Amino acid sequence: MTKEGILEFQTIDFDYELPHNLIAQVPALKRDESKMMTLNRFNGEIQHLKFYQIIDLLNENDVLVLNNTKVIGARIFGTKKSTGAKIEIFLLKKYKKENNIWECLIKPSKRVKVGNNIEISPDFNIIVLEKCEHDGKWIVKLNYKNNNIEEAIKLYGNMPLPPYIERKMTTNEIKNLDKERYQTVYAKNSGSVAAPTAGLHFSKEVLEKLSQKNIQICYITLNVGLGTFRPVKTNNILEHKMDYESYFIDENTAKILNQAIETKKNIVACGTTTVRTLESVYAKHNKIVAGDGETNLFIYPGYKFKIVNKLITNFHLPKSTLLMLVSAFSQREYILNAYKIAINENYRFYSYGDCMFLY
Repeated sequence: MTKEGILEFQTIDFDYELPHNLIAQVPALKRDESKMMTLNRFNGEIQHLKFYQIIDLLNENDVLVLNNTKVIGARIFGTKKSTGAKIEIFLLKKYKKENNIWECLIKPSKRVKVGNNIEISPDFNIIVLEKCEHDGKWIVKLNYKNNNIEEAIKLYGNMPLPPYIERKMTTNEIKNLDKERYQTVYAKNSGSVAAPTAGLHFSKEVLEKLSQKNIQICYITLNVGLGTFRPVKTNNILEHKMDYESYFIDENTAKILNQAIETKKNIVACGTTTVRTLESVYAKHNKIVAGDGETNLFIYPGYKFKIVNKLITNFHLPKSTLLMLVSAFSQREYILNAYKIAINENYRFYSYGDCMFLY
């Protein structure tokens, strides 16, 4: 332990070997029929179920919290007007909340300079305004015929699939599959450049059956950033810096969660994004307060959870902040053992893969 009471771990302590063939390249045929490993986070006991059996694992003493963020078509392809060079713009987030000014990544960045005009279509172009000094990001202005930037992104943007999904996007059939399945069935508020993947397993039927069991369901929004895919590159995990991500909690959700805390109900978070939102807000206010804000909360072993009691989550990348979070929620040894068993049982990993229920 350090003097602050936090366990000392190196990034290598969260590494594991994953056979490449277990990285899911397409979603399961039906959302709710993916595999679900249950893990008792206190004693390491494991069961193998299907996701639709989550209905049997929750009851009236549980409150389910879902992240209703919606993934935008963040990958936009165009050509540099002066040379015709092909350029990819990867939108990250609005810059200072201005609708047509965005932070982004540009590829290949060596071909681009401040002032360049990237043509997307006759009625849509992107002007490069600024290069950020330290993190490889750029500031750009999106120009569209009627200034409806959301419409432009919807028309010309592509789903920002993570880099470990390596299949070629050659047919409209595959593109349409991703438009539907790399989005939760309850997605509502646009702003993410990655899906809150634990929520991809929920079908409308599962949500209806949970409601029929009088299980309260409420929603927060956390717009997922690209940092969710980035492995920790520092040897000492305490030196890692998390990106800020924006969140919003409405009055109804705040009321439900505060009542749940008061009556000692279990708060069941779907996804690490939901965990970080709830834990951030509670740490700041000692209750759940409605409103918007930003969080860069980094959860790793030694963290004391304040309100989240159960967690639905996917299988995460080695040396990632997400793997560190679930290790904090349970124990690192239990998590790594569960991952070893999942590999032996041919579970599918990462965004389109199977999931765990930690209780």
